[in-house]
Amino acid sequence: MTTLQNTVGAVAEAPSRSLWKLGWQRLKRNKVGFISLWIVLAYLLISVGGWFNLVGGRWTDEVGVPYAPPSWMQESPDDVLKPEPAVKAAAAPIVTMSRAEDPIGKELNEAEKHVGEYADHTPPRLEKLPFGGDLQGRDVIQKTLKGTSTSIFVGVFGAVFSLLIGCALGAVSGYFGGKTDDFLNWFYSVFTSVPDMLLLLSFAAVSGRGITTIISVMALTSWTGTYRLVRAEYLKLKGREYVQAADAIGAGSGRKMFIHILPNISHLLLVQFSLLTVALIKYEAILSFLGFGVGVREVSLGSMLAEAPTELIQGYWWQMLAVTIAMSVLVTAFSLLVDALRDALDPRAAAK
Repeated sequence: MTTLQNTVGAVAEAPSRSLWKLGWQRLKRNKVGFISLWIVLAYLLISVGGWFNLVGGRWTDEVGVPYAPPSWMQESPDDVLKPEPAVKAAAAPIVTMSRAEDPIGKELNEAEKHVGEYADHTPPRLEKLPFGGDLQGRDVIQKTLKGTSTSIFVGVFGAVFSLLIGCALGAVSGYFGGKTDDFLNWFYSVFTSVPDMLLLLSFAAVSGRGITTIISVMALTSWTGTYRLVRAEYLKLKGREYVQAADAIGAGSGRKMFIHILPNISHLLLVQFSLLTVALIKYEAILSFLGFGVGVREVSLGSMLAEAPTELIQGYWWQMLAVTIAMSVLVTAFSLLVDALRDALDPRAAAK
């Protein structure tokens, strides 16, 4: 009896561990997932800093000569173009005109009085930049930081609004069922019958360019996966004991849907949010590459990729390399983090 009492007392005194605490412990044990988490957090900090112009805020400054090469790249003698010998042309007669005969001579005389009166504060352009420059002489590092910030901002907010739409429709459909479920399933089927990229291009062509427009377009065209997931979970969970207990104490439908059922699928929504963010970052790059993305006065990874083909033909590869590295690290880290979150927040794994 004493042993049984001690066992019961130990169990009662043991701290309760929620799914989130167990998931965090499992995520910390996953080295790849934990490193990916910190990389993603660093990218999110860059995005926040870029939005407030703390990072990449001077990307429009033309600090270098056009297509300034990276400072770490050494020029070889073969890369230096030798000037072609000048072809002597027939000497043309030089016609001189006195200042009195010049039709604008009076204005020139007046302008000469002010020569040197004002100092020229235009800084000299650099021949080389740390990671090279573009056609206008803008620093590629500054552009990449600002473009990464824009792409992440678009992907995160597009995923948030898409998640809200899909979660709301899926909850209503799965909880109420009946004709409401039939109508929303028909609406879902209409959306999924059209390819995602075709829907994106159609909405973008009608709405125009800009960050706000592209976020709205992505949210309106990418909610179907979340709707299907949330509907299936609500169909499964609406008959559980805790929902019946909430119904017995007089809880309304909204409270049962979003206070009792929704927290139990929050781990699935977190994984879905990560998947959507990665997908929408890729979609933004595609749309901007095709000319339907961010505005002319804005920069993103997709708009930088759109400049790359022309530069590569001329042998200027550094902007393409910077965009490739930034986007590859971001997408890879997000994908590895999604896999780690899926394993860490799995209730069956957490219960072991």
